[in-house]
Amino acid sequence: MSSLRDLGLSEYEARAYRALLRTGPTTAKDLSRASEVPMGRIYDVLNSLEQHNLVRSQAASRPKKYAAVEPDAALDRLLDERKRELQSQAEQYEEVVDDLSTELDAAEPVEGGFWTAAVGAEESTDLLLERVAAAENRMVVVAGAPTTGFDLATVGEQVTEELAAALERGVEIRVLLSPDAVDELPRSVGRRYSAELADHEGFSVRTTEGIDGTFSVFDGVEVCIEVPHPLSSGEPFAMIDLKDPEFTADVKDQFEPRWNEAEPLSFG
Repeated sequence: MSSLRDLGLSEYEARAYRALLRTGPTTAKDLSRASEVPMGRIYDVLNSLEQHNLVRSQAASRPKKYAAVEPDAALDRLLDERKRELQSQAEQYEEVVDDLSTELDAAEPVEGGFWTAAVGAEESTDLLLERVAAAENRMVVVAGAPTTGFDLATVGEQVTEELAAALERGVEIRVLLSPDAVDELPRSVGRRYSAELADHEGFSVRTTEGIDGTFSVFDGVEVCIEVPHPLSSGEPFAMIDLKDPEFTADVKDQFEPRWNEAEPLSFG
């Protein structure tokens, strides 16, 4: 059940405000009895409620009387206060993230490499987007016929958004697509590509036959490989993320001739 405490009031403040609504204008002494707030605390509680603009006082009367602000106005004021507090906290957390992002550096891959995997469409997409967001200098994307189990409209939009952000960071991006992959991409992805990526100096896309797999290469040390389902080609299975400079160099060596033979692509 909701409570005034959920909006930032203390137990005593909530009791006093509710009692004022029942009693109407009254003195601190009478309010203490009606609300069961100790007399030794009632003035502090009333001062706090006045600071929240939930109580009005009649200083000219002797003894001084207090009246509650109407509930609708009081709740709106409490809600606005909480929103301001949350916005302030969000800004503080953003500052912490900015500070830590320059302080925390990922270590180079250990000798022998390191790999991890995400299973399923959603987890695989999250892993890919995470690695695109972490790219620092250069990136290669190779896509054969897409796995039909992925929601290409949603995933394509998300990937395009991360690619645009990477380009703004100064990452050089090359994309190599098979004709089948081009045909499978939704028009919305093509429109966004044309609007946000195509004219960027650091971005280029080409197409060529004979591409079966789908993978991405990051900064010359990391490869993300899409794994189709072994029993159903229409379902995604996993994404493997491998950090191994030697393996990545081999992949890149096989990519370069394909890239040089490929034709520039336009979604226009």
